[in-house]
Amino acid sequence: MASSGGGDDGDRGAGVEFELSPSTLVKIVRGKIAQWSVDGSSDAIVNPTNERMLGGGGTDGAIHRAAGPQLREACYKVPEARPGIRCPTGEARITPGFKLAASHVILTAGPVYASHHDPKSALESSYRNCLRLAKENNIQYIAFPAISCGYFGYPFDDAAKVAVSTIKEFGSDFKEIHFVPAAAAGYDALVKAANQLLIKN
Repeated sequence: MASSGGGDDGDRGAGVEFELSPSTLVKIVRGKIAQWSVDGSSDAIVNPTNERMLGGGGTDGAIHRAAGPQLREACYKVPEARPGIRCPTGEARITPGFKLAASHVILTAGPVYASHHDPKSALESSYRNCLRLAKENNIQYIAFPAISCGYFGYPFDDAAKVAVSTIKEFGSDFKEIHFVPAAAAGYDALVKAANQLLIKN
């Protein structure tokens, strides 16, 4: 199965910045999330994987290539929730970043939009569980791709509203929350949602 990522071929731009709380910034920039890092010690990128968690195409494949084979080995060692399933839809798992600039990878399996019975709730769970796991592991900076967009078919505008509304539940738990979509459509949708739901800096 391919990754839920929408590719990883965007060029990094200047981006925009919003205030989630007095202590937390939200930054949106189009770029290659596999190259993202803030400090290399308390940062994490989110990998939009599939339930098998062994790599795929799009952003998932790009992250695995950048991290090196150790990431797949670490994923393979994650206990199966049921046969062949290491990360059920909506859940999240964490590994070291290995050769990535970021110190950790948080893997989450977002919903396949056309076949999931409640894709909105499942996507909320993906974002929420990534943030909970990051908080438990003392991550201060976290970067998200456009989870479930692209191959998994979630409409960018709807997915962006879910993403931005869900991070508001963690208003003071991180120094910075970044969105790093590869596609221009993902970037535009996230900026639109943030303009509606957050305070622009």
